[in-house]
Amino acid sequence: MDNPFGDGGYRYSDAGHTEAHDYLLPAVRNILKKLDLPSAERQIFELGCGNGATAALLQGLGYAMVGVDPSEEGIAHARKAYPSLRLDLGSCYDDLASKYGQFPVVLSLEVVEHIFLPRLFARSVYGLLEPGGTAIISTPFHGYWKNLALAISGKLDNHFTALWDYGHIKFWSENTLSSLLEEAGLQVLDYVRVGRIPPLAKSMIAIARKIAR
Repeated sequence: MDNPFGDGGYRYSDAGHTEAHDYLLPAVRNILKKLDLPSAERQIFELGCGNGATAALLQGLGYAMVGVDPSEEGIAHARKAYPSLRLDLGSCYDDLASKYGQFPVVLSLEVVEHIFLPRLFARSVYGLLEPGGTAIISTPFHGYWKNLALAISGKLDNHFTALWDYGHIKFWSENTLSSLLEEAGLQVLDYVRVGRIPPLAKSMIAIARKIAR
């Protein structure tokens, strides 16, 4: 299925890391370390690989990386900077499992908040995972105290990015993201909050396992 909503509006000037990587990637590395995958199973599919910076870092840690992103600009930077990686144009609106198969781990960082049809995103993650495989999915955190702090500080307009073309269109809580993933057949095991103290976290990372239906 072709992506009916364009390339996501992302712009990349290079293949380097963004500010979000500073607080997301240490947590992702810690989660992967706890999974303790055997060498033969250190394979990750990255759904929304952007400019390839995350995939390149994880490849350097010994993981075989495959990924897709709808941004032509991002994939162009990724292919130029990281030619050894298999990073292609694509999105959760495509039949990714038929093309790429299944993986022990599916990683998707700061993507689901941009998806018009999030159930297709969750089904795509489920389809890409091997039975018992692990999904690692991050998105900006929303909770009572953080939302209250944003309202009091007058920063809600900036936070909700209304003037960002193709920006954040879904605002997830732990409850709503869990409902989305569990509906698709994923068992949510834990959440990790990153980028500030937990009640005011910038992002949350869901850790979920594919269960048999």
